[in-house]
Amino acid sequence: MKIVILGAGQVGSTVAHSLSSEENDITVVDTNAAHLKELQDRLDIRGVMGHASHPTVLVRAGIEDADLVIALTSSDEVNMTACQVAYTLYHTPTRIARIRSSDYIENPRLFEREHCPVDVLISPETLVTQYIARLIEYPGALQVLDFADGRAQLVATQAYAGGPLIGHRLHTLREHMPTDADARVAAIYRQDKTIIPDGGTVIEENDIVFFLAAQRNIRTMMKELRPLDNPVRRIILAGGGNIGSNLARQLERNHHVKIIERDPQRADIIAEQLEKAIVLVGDCADEELLREEAIDTTDVYCVLTNDDEANILSSMLAKRMGAEKVIAIINRPAYVDLVESGSIDIAVSPQQITIGALLTHIRRGNMVRVHSLRRGAAEAIEAVALGDKRSSRVVGRTIEDIDLPAGTTIPAVVRGEEVIIAHHDTVILENDHVILFVPDKRQIAAVERLFQVGAIFL
Repeated sequence: MKIVILGAGQVGSTVAHSLSSEENDITVVDTNAAHLKELQDRLDIRGVMGHASHPTVLVRAGIEDADLVIALTSSDEVNMTACQVAYTLYHTPTRIARIRSSDYIENPRLFEREHCPVDVLISPETLVTQYIARLIEYPGALQVLDFADGRAQLVATQAYAGGPLIGHRLHTLREHMPTDADARVAAIYRQDKTIIPDGGTVIEENDIVFFLAAQRNIRTMMKELRPLDNPVRRIILAGGGNIGSNLARQLERNHHVKIIERDPQRADIIAEQLEKAIVLVGDCADEELLREEAIDTTDVYCVLTNDDEANILSSMLAKRMGAEKVIAIINRPAYVDLVESGSIDIAVSPQQITIGALLTHIRRGNMVRVHSLRRGAAEAIEAVALGDKRSSRVVGRTIEDIDLPAGTTIPAVVRGEEVIIAHHDTVILENDHVILFVPDKRQIAAVERLFQVGAIFL
């Protein structure tokens, strides 16, 4: 696929890195020569320097025969204009734009084909807000990922002593779970090594376990792997940008929320938008302020500023002062592993969250949801099974008869409103939403081929 990426910032660089490893022809456009050179030194891509929405620059980037343009600059207006130019002058088939302003997002008619033709809007701030809200909803979860409009969820959690399943084989799970509940362990990571589980696999303390279940059964399954954490009541958010203010608005109905913002004018704006949350003017690295706001009795402390170093320092300070759980946004990939091995409980990477939303619209083979996992090394995919037994490699076949790539598992199938936890004899029917866990990204092309409908495969 020939792809033009506009913007070589953190999101654009992450997208280029992910897509360049999948036999795509990638060109990146940016006004910063240093950013382009750094990318070209690391990746097999082409760089074009210039203004992303100028027709002459887009032509130099190869827009005339591109399959896809992804506009990821820091300017909503540039991204929108670039998509308009790509559609009007060069008939680029698919146009994806990063849009940050809620003023634009809340008026979707703007992006219809007769106005500003954007096929897919990507709002990293909205995606990150939803991601953190789900982590707060399920205390003890490291990741919570939706499939089939939230009917099924893939959850990552760390196994702790006290969970009934710890030290036991997976086939004993049914002995503990209620008769009307079911779940499937999709993968286990033990000291950064991947374990593809079967019924004889034993769960050990400190394993990172990915399991899939219907939404109503998530807490039941988490209780098998660890003592359940207390419900979250008191939350402090540091940073009143788009993510902080939107998260406060979402959480204030059911939680006691305080938000710290250092800019007095921005704090006034946020205070007018919120109904119950308390807005404080101050520095999130101010030890005295955190003490006054009783950080030691806070259930969750979220650090959401744009400054990685400030986020890390504030998180470490809050944890040392007694915050129960600390979640921090970390943009630089090199920092993520470093901080999660220390005092920060969960490091949230906006780039990895965004790349999953983008991959959903880039993958071949009827993919409707893609989540990037393990720093991009693994993926969880929701694919629709189309065709019949003659034209499809999956429809009409049991899971044990499907030629899945090495390590890939199918933990569940969503059929209408029903979430079916998959077993070896589960038969895939047409229009089923099949959820796959792919621990090795190099197998993605094989997964895509499985769900492509052909004239005949028998």
